[in-house]
Amino acid sequence: MPVDNVAAWDRHAAAYQAGAHLPTDVAHYGPDIGTEADFRLLGNLAGKRVLELGCGGAQCSIAFAKQGATAIGVDSSTEQLAFAKRLCDREGVRVELHHGDLADLAFVRGGIDLVFSAYAFGYVDDLNRVFRQCHRVLKEGSPLVFSMPHPFYNVIDDVAEEPFLIRRAYFDRSPIDFEWNGVWFTEFQHTISDVFTGLARANFRVDTILEPEPLPSGPRSMHWREPFKMVPRTLIVRARKEGI
Repeated sequence: MPVDNVAAWDRHAAAYQAGAHLPTDVAHYGPDIGTEADFRLLGNLAGKRVLELGCGGAQCSIAFAKQGATAIGVDSSTEQLAFAKRLCDREGVRVELHHGDLADLAFVRGGIDLVFSAYAFGYVDDLNRVFRQCHRVLKEGSPLVFSMPHPFYNVIDDVAEEPFLIRRAYFDRSPIDFEWNGVWFTEFQHTISDVFTGLARANFRVDTILEPEPLPSGPRSMHWREPFKMVPRTLIVRARKEGI
C-alpha cells in the first residue's frame, strides 16, 4: 500500500541532505552519473525563467540562479524547503521557493523557458497530470528536461546475493514500497512507453533520451550499487512543448 511520500521526505530530509553532497554550481541528474556539464541539455540559462519540480534542497535551482536565471523551485516537503532556504542564504542567491504538489502550478501563469526535474517523478503516481501542467506553463518550443529512476532497474533486487535474477515484471505497475534509512517510501513504476506516450498526449515532442552509464571512476555516492555497472539506473528525457 502506498505510503505518504511527503511525510517520508519530511522525516528523511536532514539525513538525506547530510549524505547527498550535491553540487550547487551545476545541475545534477542522478547518482553516480554525469552532470549538466557532461550532458548539455539545458543550454544558456542567462535571463531565462527556470522552474524546478521536486527541488529538494534547491541545489539545481541555485546553480541555475548562479548562471543568471530566474529560478523557481517547487517541493512538497516543508523540511526540504527549509533546508533549501538556508542553502540559498548561504550561497548568496535568490530562488523563489514554493511548497506544494508538483502538478499544482496555479501560481505560474506561463512564460517559463525551462522546466527541470531530477529524480522527483518516480514519486509521482499521475505523471500525465504533471506533464499537462508543464505544457501549460512553458513557452512554445521550450523544453521539459527530467531524470527519473530507470524503470528497468526495478526488475532486479540490487541488494540480493544474486541481484540479476528477475524479481519483478517490467510491466508490473503496482507501487513499490522501499525502506531508506528506516523511513518507508513509495516509488511508482512508469515504463518508457508510458513516459513517451504521456508526453506525446500532452503535446510534447521528445528529442533526447539518455540511459547514462555510471562514471568510470571517482568517489561513489551513498546510493551506489555494483549492478549500476550492468543495468541502467537513470533515465533522462528532454521534450519540447508543441502548440500553445
